[in-house]
Amino acid sequence: MALSPETEQAVRARIAYFRDLGVFDFYRRDCRPRETAIVTVTDTKENEAAAPATYFDSETTPQMSSSLPLIAETPKAVAPKDRAGALQAIREDIGPCTRCALSAARNSIVFGDGDPDARLMFVGEGPGADEDAQGLPFVGRAGQLLNNMIVAMGLRRDQVYIANIVKCRPPQNRVPEPQEANTCLPFLFRQIDVIHPEVIVALGSTAATYLLGAKSPLAGLRGRIHNARGAKLIVTYHPAYLLRDPRQKKEAWADLQIAMAELGLKGAAKSQ
Repeated sequence: MALSPETEQAVRARIAYFRDLGVFDFYRRDCRPRETAIVTVTDTKENEAAAPATYFDSETTPQMSSSLPLIAETPKAVAPKDRAGALQAIREDIGPCTRCALSAARNSIVFGDGDPDARLMFVGEGPGADEDAQGLPFVGRAGQLLNNMIVAMGLRRDQVYIANIVKCRPPQNRVPEPQEANTCLPFLFRQIDVIHPEVIVALGSTAATYLLGAKSPLAGLRGRIHNARGAKLIVTYHPAYLLRDPRQKKEAWADLQIAMAELGLKGAAKSQ
C-alpha cells in the first residue's frame, strides 16, 4: 500500500531518530498492540545496608514495565580496529544532544574516559556535579575511591575505560528516569561494542539493571559472573555507596577479585 507524502516523511523522520540512537535493524511484525518490556525505576528498598540516600545510589531499584521497548535488545556490532576513532564517531553522533529532558540543566555531556583498548570497563549510573562541571566520569569523591579500587587491582585509571548509563547529570543526582536511560543506552552499548572489554564491572543496581536488561536485587547479582554485550559482567556496589557505608568495602573488594581472576590480575594491594 502506497504511503501519503506526509506519512512517508514521518516514517523517515522516525527511522532517522532510531538511527541516532544506534538502532539500525528494523523488522516487520504483527501490528497488534502487545506488551514490551522496559527497564524502569520504582521506589523499592535496595538490598544494601541502610545509609543516607545521597549522591548516585538511592533507595530505589529498577523493575520492568510495559511502556517502551527494551533498548537492550539492540544488535551487537563488531569492534573496529580503530577504536579511538570509532568512539569519537559515536561522540559526534551524540552531538549537542537534546534527546531527553536531562539536557535541559546539564553543563557537559560526560561521554566516557580511558583506554579504547581496555580489557576492563566500569559502568556507573550517571554524572554528578563534579563530572558535569569537568565533562569526565568519576572525578569527584566517588571517583577518587574508584581510582583507589583500580590501583588496588593492579591497574591505572588510564588502563581501563569508564562510562555511565546516562551521559548527562540527573537533577539532584536522582536515579535516571526510564525514558532518559533508554534513550542514552544505545550509545553506551555502541561504546562497549567498540571497546570490546573482556570484563565489565557494573557499579550499583541501576548500572546492573540496564546492562542486564532485567531487574534483580543487588545481593542476588553479586558474587557471580553474568554476560553482557559479549563481556563477562561483575556487579558490585557504587563507590558513592561505599563512601556512605565503608563497612561494605570488604564485600566490594571480593567482587573486584572475581574480575581480577578473569583478567589474570594479582592486584597491587589488599582492599582499601
